[in-house]
Amino acid sequence: MQTLLRSLALNQQGLGASPVFGHGAVGALQAIEHLGYVQIDTLAVIERAHHHVLWSRVPGYEPAHLNQLLRERRVFEHWFHAASCLPMRDYRFCLPLMAAVREGRSRLVTPADAAVMRQLLDRVRLDGPLTLRSLDQPSTVKGGWWQAGPAKHALTRLFMQGDLMVCERQGMEKVYDLAERVLPGGLDLRVPTVDESARYLLDTAVRAHGIVTWAQLLHLKTGQAIRDAMRRALDERLAARSLVPLEDAALPDAYVDPAALAALGHPPPTTRRVVRLLSPFDNVVIHRDRLSGLFGLDYRLECYTAAPKRVYGYFCLPILFGDRFVGRVDCKAHRRERRFELLSVHVEDPLPDRDEFLPAFNEALQALAGFCGCDRVDAGSAAGAGFLNLTT
Repeated sequence: MQTLLRSLALNQQGLGASPVFGHGAVGALQAIEHLGYVQIDTLAVIERAHHHVLWSRVPGYEPAHLNQLLRERRVFEHWFHAASCLPMRDYRFCLPLMAAVREGRSRLVTPADAAVMRQLLDRVRLDGPLTLRSLDQPSTVKGGWWQAGPAKHALTRLFMQGDLMVCERQGMEKVYDLAERVLPGGLDLRVPTVDESARYLLDTAVRAHGIVTWAQLLHLKTGQAIRDAMRRALDERLAARSLVPLEDAALPDAYVDPAALAALGHPPPTTRRVVRLLSPFDNVVIHRDRLSGLFGLDYRLECYTAAPKRVYGYFCLPILFGDRFVGRVDCKAHRRERRFELLSVHVEDPLPDRDEFLPAFNEALQALAGFCGCDRVDAGSAAGAGFLNLTT
């Protein structure tokens, strides 16, 4: 049963044996709509998390595709459990958070200078889209110059409360425009009730994972109102048998989609298992307790840990082999040198199916290096230790 549950979770995430979201920009949009969000992160040790997550699922994906979707107003940036890229169709479900920020009920953003905020809105309205770096350039707005700190804080506040939206990115730099000029016509802008929000969160999690836990459904959600609404939504699904409790001591208070489980079937025994080197912010690994209970992987990102206390490395990536996580790899892309450095590899000992794993790992490493713009893999001590025989 555990094997079937792991396969279900990976299949729902688009990490099964075959691609399910399509190719390129179209596939990226389908992936974001299915997953519900892709977390945005600025760390560029490998490739940034949002690009890495989509590349892991979408053949032919390129970073420019996400910016294309932003410009086409198919997706937007805001907050899920962290800064994220979300489907434009789900915009209304961010409206309660925007209102909470505007009214001072959210701790995500502290108050900003109201005068600076008004001037920034006037500047965007008169001069058009802007970036933070453009604020020291001449403006038609009287007195339109601000120190970087207050201006950045005001931009963040205007963005989080929904007055401004990111209309595109220039590299990692955000380009802001008025929300009214970015939102597509005909978009549903009704503010959802707390029950509608709970059903949205529940449906998104079930669609994206197939198996959900109570803790996962309320991840970083605070307040009794959303807890009560989520319990009502879950009870509705249980009564309709569209979700059933999962009796598994490793996954307490968990629920599974029986239709998705029944439709999964069993992969043919000859299916070639591939290796995927996933982002630390990948949707399948972000809920650590669920990851541990379902896959047996106790994963922590160590870039926020003091160097002497790191066990696996600064930016270690989870290694997925077929339907099992078998270890971690720490690596770094040196883009100017076009060199992809393999710092360390930690895998199960003994490693099952070593002869199948090694060439698959080599293939995955070369593919990730290429995606990061590197044409040479520096295996370093990992190859010297006799663990790997990489083509460099």
